[in-house]
Amino acid sequence: MAAILPPAMLGIIGGGQLGRMFTVAAKTMGYRVTVLEPDPHSPAAAFADVHLCAPYGDAAALQTLAATCAAVTTEFENVDADAMRMLAKSTRVSPSGDCVAIAQDRIAEKAWIAKAGLPTAPYLALESAAALAAVSDDALAAYLPGILKTARLGYDGKGQQRVKTPAEARAAFAGLGVACVLEKMLDLKLEVSAIVARTSASQMAVFPLAENRHEGGILDVSIVPARIAAGLAASAQTMAQRLADELDYVGVLAVEFFVLGDDTLVVNEIAPRPHNSGHYTLTACVTDQFQQQVRALCGLLPGSTELLTPVVMVNLLGDAWGEDGSAPKWNVLAEAPNAQLYLYGKREARPGRKMGHFNVMAATADAALEQAEALKDTL
Repeated sequence: MAAILPPAMLGIIGGGQLGRMFTVAAKTMGYRVTVLEPDPHSPAAAFADVHLCAPYGDAAALQTLAATCAAVTTEFENVDADAMRMLAKSTRVSPSGDCVAIAQDRIAEKAWIAKAGLPTAPYLALESAAALAAVSDDALAAYLPGILKTARLGYDGKGQQRVKTPAEARAAFAGLGVACVLEKMLDLKLEVSAIVARTSASQMAVFPLAENRHEGGILDVSIVPARIAAGLAASAQTMAQRLADELDYVGVLAVEFFVLGDDTLVVNEIAPRPHNSGHYTLTACVTDQFQQQVRALCGLLPGSTELLTPVVMVNLLGDAWGEDGSAPKWNVLAEAPNAQLYLYGKREARPGRKMGHFNVMAATADAALEQAEALKDTL
């Protein structure tokens, strides 16, 4: 594809923290940015050249994006896939509406992972109450204990319930009231993620694997490089690239894996965008994941994904703020010369809300983790 060069206008649907970091990367590289986001105080709006303050599906706003932007991307997978397809008729769109539609539906997502020849946890697609009623208790038991997940709109642990018996699975499905996937719980050793930047089959790069820890279903810490065997890490990177090829994906794609007790890998889920577990790239890689998003969107070669130093990323949730809204002790991070703080510009801190993150660089991943945990405890 023909390269789109600065100072072209790029568009992004969504103005949260991922949109903010995309906007900063694009403007640093010399592009201009239009953000479509209904929140007048969105994190990305503070940096954008143009803020279309309208609902994501607003026809006039989408027409403005199509008419004024050389290319359009998104910061989240729950964007209207049909809107992405419509935009693609008159401007470049990455990722495609078809890829977004796959990533926002767990049932379709798992089917494509299987099509790529990659393993997932054993699962049962339950698209309706009638479909569940047709499944016997014995058949359900094959996926238990398990996690019942809504097929759409789930993130950060939302829309998920752990179930141990067929009766619990049926009750949980009735409570959720939408199409779901029942996934069998596996013997997990840890979770890792690989982030791929792909412009074409011959132009693709993958970042070093991140080892991820979660609390309450929300990513807490990412450790890079992941503390697993080099061969296993390379296998995960290859699998992520294979999936991107199968999807004919253009953009940044995050692939999350489970590492099982026997050191085998299964794909958990994908995200058609930069990912929370890739925030370490902002300080520790030659090219960060948001620069890669810009490069793929504009038809440029992916940048180098070389890791310059071991690093640990720590999420900062609204829980770290006082009940009176008082901020954490930022001086603790300011006084650590090997730590970098990123705040997202959100006006209100709420429990579970991602407000920022910080990265700690050190000689080893273990040393970075020890310091990062100490800093977090001190905040």
